Amino acid sequence: MEHGGTRQIMDSANNDQLVRSTSSSRVGIPSSFRTLSCSSSLGGSISAITNESLQNSLGRNSGRDSRRRGSCSLRRDLGDRVLKSISLSRELAGQMLVGVNSSLLAQTGDTGDRIVVSGWEDDNENWGIPTDNANNFENGFKYSSHDPEISSDGIMFEPSGEKAASPAYLLEVDRLFPPPGDLMLHSAKKDKIHDMHFTLQQGKPDRLSPTLDYISYLVHLAVFGILGVMTRYLLQKLFGPNLLALTGDATPLYLDLPSNMLGSFLMGWFGIVFKPDLRYVSEHLVVGITTGYMGSLTTFSGWNQKMLDLSAEGHWTFAVAGIILGMFIVNECVTIGVESAEFLRSCFSEWIENCSEKTKGRFQCLRLDTLKLQLMVIILMLVIWVSLSGLSCILAVKKMDNLTNGAVLWLGCLLGPFGVWARWYLSRLNGQGLGIKGSLKWLPIGTLLANFLAAFLMAALSTISNAVNTKRCRIIVSGVQFGFLGCMSTVSTFVAEVYAMRQSRQSGKALAYTIFTILPPFLAGILIYSIPVWTKHYT
Repeated sequence: MEHGGTRQIMDSANNDQLVRSTSSSRVGIPSSFRTLSCSSSLGGSISAITNESLQNSLGRNSGRDSRRRGSCSLRRDLGDRVLKSISLSRELAGQMLVGVNSSLLAQTGDTGDRIVVSGWEDDNENWGIPTDNANNFENGFKYSSHDPEISSDGIMFEPSGEKAASPAYLLEVDRLFPPPGDLMLHSAKKDKIHDMHFTLQQGKPDRLSPTLDYISYLVHLAVFGILGVMTRYLLQKLFGPNLLALTGDATPLYLDLPSNMLGSFLMGWFGIVFKPDLRYVSEHLVVGITTGYMGSLTTFSGWNQKMLDLSAEGHWTFAVAGIILGMFIVNECVTIGVESAEFLRSCFSEWIENCSEKTKGRFQCLRLDTLKLQLMVIILMLVIWVSLSGLSCILAVKKMDNLTNGAVLWLGCLLGPFGVWARWYLSRLNGQGLGIKGSLKWLPIGTLLANFLAAFLMAALSTISNAVNTKRCRIIVSGVQFGFLGCMSTVSTFVAEVYAMRQSRQSGKALAYTIFTILPPFLAGILIYSIPVWTKHYT
């Protein structure tokens, strides 16, 4: 009896040690098993051998001594848990390393109005309530009813479906829970960022009807788009030849470079790091800030047209330098924005964890989770949009009568929302691929098409303006270019998508996407703008 009791005590101690070693791992298994399961995610044969050998080992141990049947039964149960953790780790590793090739790579930036259309059923009885079988798009990220959840205590439940393959999801998971070893998607020096507990304690907010929901998105896009146009205009005047003289038309530092830099930096903040926190407040606010404001603050078509102007004047070196230097600068801006935002979010999260419940309750009150609050916001945004549009219309007419260049700004404010809506609608093509088979799903076709069309139309309008050669025509064309086409194209979303590809270890695809975005619009612009300038001798 003493011998059996001693053996049971030793078995219990061994089991406790095994439990501690199992729970010490982030995914619930020792590091050796994690390494093996990571490597076997590219081929299941190794993991199958590992699972079979471990089960055989547990079976042999259970048959050696009948007196240890109780403890061995506990070990078998514990072994089954380990095997399940190995399977989970292998699945997660495979989705992280292989799944980044999926179509959701193109959805990091924006999915357009699919966020509304795909989130609702055409059922009058259940309007406003997404069903369990419906796919929900939340501000550019696709979710399903079987998606993993991350609780406030740091436990990550089993992932499944396409969400785990999304680079946006990987960036978020990696930011909250950095995986070990080869699964790292960010540099090892990045600190673990604690999730804000108050953002996970509330349920889903009340949803508007599909019609009101769509209207709310459009109004948010319009208001923030006008604000983006105004900010871009002010930055042009501030850094342009009339004030600081840091940018100009005859230099690689083009007029829209400051706005592209600021928009890319802010995209790292509100489009990547703080996006879950903005979503906690309002999904419409996320789309308004990222797609509306930052998409309108930055412009790809204006950048491309300035390089065409340089090439038409024979300054090919400046044109090439402007493309390369501009691309390098905006990519660094989004990286700096992400790193600085991660640091601030980490500090803010720690402060939230240590603050009182009263303070946490104040942050919870920021959430627009009732229909009444959401309707009030829609009315407020409508009033702001109508006021800005009315003011812009009056000033545009007044400036046009005097033929002053100030009309360009107010025409841009009037036409800017239409450009934002066009880009938002084209973004629904992101992640859909080409053809029936849906090839090239990794390519953000919607963003690519919006930038190309805006750059093409801007070059064509510039040619028309040169052909007509009247001041009124130049003002009108400049207003359309600055407002509609400037908002239709974007740099911030483009660099955010490139950043996601790079962080997902898809540098080749990031380079290909960059070339597809920059080279075709520039070549098309040479054909429809530079060549007429050379042949017709436009000035």
